Amino acid sequence: MSTSTYTVAGMTCGHCVSSVKEEVGQVAGVSAVDVDLQTGTVTVTSDGPLDDADIKAAVEEAGYEVKA
Repeated sequence: MSTSTYTVAGMTCGHCVSSVKEEVGQVAGVSAVDVDLQTGTVTVTSDGPLDDADIKAAVEEAGYEVKA
């Protein structure tokens, strides 16, 4: 198991959380996604290492941006 945390800019409501969870959850290998709206963090649990670019692309597909 591998866990990574990302900071996402632009999330303001429950719909934002749902959109990010849905898109990131579709990335191959992802087993769980936890989004904390207050802190703007997304914690991704996977079976093995993930490519950060895949997570970033999924967050962007949801309409948000991963902060560096």
